[in-house]
Amino acid sequence: MWFYLVTLVGLYHLLRWYRERQVVSHLQDKYVFITGCDSGFGNLLARQLDRRGMRVLAACLTEKGAEELKSKTSDRLETVILDVTKTESIVAATQWTKERVGNRGLWGLVNNAAVPPALSYLEWLQPEDSMAVFQVNFIGLAQVTLSMLPLVKKARGRIVNISSVLGRLAFSGGFYSCSKYGVEAFSDILRREIQGFGVKVSIIEPGNFKTRMTDIELNIERIKKNWEAAPEHVKESYGQQFFDHFCRVTKENLMKRSTDLSLVTNCMEHALTSAYPRTRYPAGWDAWLLIIPLSYLPTSLVDYILTRSRPKPAQAV
Repeated sequence: MWFYLVTLVGLYHLLRWYRERQVVSHLQDKYVFITGCDSGFGNLLARQLDRRGMRVLAACLTEKGAEELKSKTSDRLETVILDVTKTESIVAATQWTKERVGNRGLWGLVNNAAVPPALSYLEWLQPEDSMAVFQVNFIGLAQVTLSMLPLVKKARGRIVNISSVLGRLAFSGGFYSCSKYGVEAFSDILRREIQGFGVKVSIIEPGNFKTRMTDIELNIERIKKNWEAAPEHVKESYGQQFFDHFCRVTKENLMKRSTDLSLVTNCMEHALTSAYPRTRYPAGWDAWLLIIPLSYLPTSLVDYILTRSRPKPAQAV
C-alpha cells in the first residue's frame, strides 16, 4: 500500500518538475514591464531578465534609481518614471509602454512596487500610516494592472503580483499585512476572470528578506516614532517593558533575514518564462517550512504558537 502511494507521489512530482522546466519560445522578443525597480527585488529582476535577453521596461520612482539601473544593464533595457499612487503617472507609463510593444503586446507585467511594513502594533499607528501602505501596495497595484491589462491580453501573457507570506498569515506588519491580503484576493479574482484570454496570473509570496526597506536601524527608529506618537492611554495600557521587549525581538528578527534575493527573483523569472507557471510561489525557507504550514493549522493553535512567548501588556486582565 505504502509503496504504491509513494510511487504515485514520486511520479506526480517528477511530472511536475518536467512540465515546469518547459520554457516559452522567443523570449528575446518579449517585453516585460516591472514596477519598483529602484532597488530590491525589482532591481535584481530587471538585471536578471536583461541578462537573459528579454526586453525589460523598468519603472522607477526616481531618476537616480533609473540612471543607476541603466548603468548596470544593456541597451535593451529602458526605464520610465512611475509613481503608482498617481493616476496620471500610470496613464503616461501605459502609453509609453504601448508605444514600445506595438502590436506584439506586453508579455509580462510584474507588480513589485511596495512600501515596507510598519513593524508596530495597530494601536501605535497613525491614520496616515494605513493610507500610504494601501495606496501603493494594493490600490496602485490594481490600477497599474487594469491600465496595462489590454496590452497583456493582446500578448496572452503573464501578470506577476508580489504579495508576501503576511498575505497568507497575518501576525505582524500592521496594515502592510492587510494590503497583502488584498493583493491575494485581487490576484485570485483577476485570474478567474481573465483565464479565457490565455493570460496567467501568479502570486509571489516572499518570506523575510533583507532589502533597503528592511534596514534595521531605520525600522527601529520608525517603531520608536510610532510609539511616541501613540496616545498616552495606549502607551500606558501596554507599558514600557512590553515596548522594549517588542523592539528587542523585532531587531533580532530583522537580523535573521535572508540576503539571497535571488530566491524571490528566480520565482518571478519562472512565472514569466515557464510554459506552465505556478499560481503561487512561496519564497524563502521560512515561508516553506514555517509560515505556509502554519496557515493551514486551526486558528486557535496558530494564535497560541505565535503569541505564547510575548509578555503580557501592563494593563492585561
